[in-house]
Amino acid sequence: MTDHYAGAPRKPSSLDFHESSVASVSALTRTCGYGYSQAMSTRDRITEKLTETFTPLRLDVQDESHQHAGHSGSRPGGETHYRVYIVSDAFQGKSRIERHRMINAALADELAGGVHALAIHASAPGEAR
Repeated sequence: MTDHYAGAPRKPSSLDFHESSVASVSALTRTCGYGYSQAMSTRDRITEKLTETFTPLRLDVQDESHQHAGHSGSRPGGETHYRVYIVSDAFQGKSRIERHRMINAALADELAGGVHALAIHASAPGEAR
């Protein structure tokens, strides 16, 4: 690899690995006929959709499926139970119910297609989490 600015060789970085992984996923999705979102984990799709919709200042999406193995809605492979912590300006002046409805609308496909439970902790900047 060559440093484009100095013309000197450089060590591979984690960014190179990431770019390589993205290229591999893209090639895999083209070859298998799956869309990019189908190749992503449910956690990644939730993170991507919430980021695009709410431009959060803070976002943490936790897959808690392992804690619900054997319970209702659980299935082999997990990806069924999630907890979301999100802080966004979009929630300013909104009630708890309005915030939950906004998030549920953004994640409608995931909720209809396999996510059994979603615990939501949504706040506006400056509010206690």
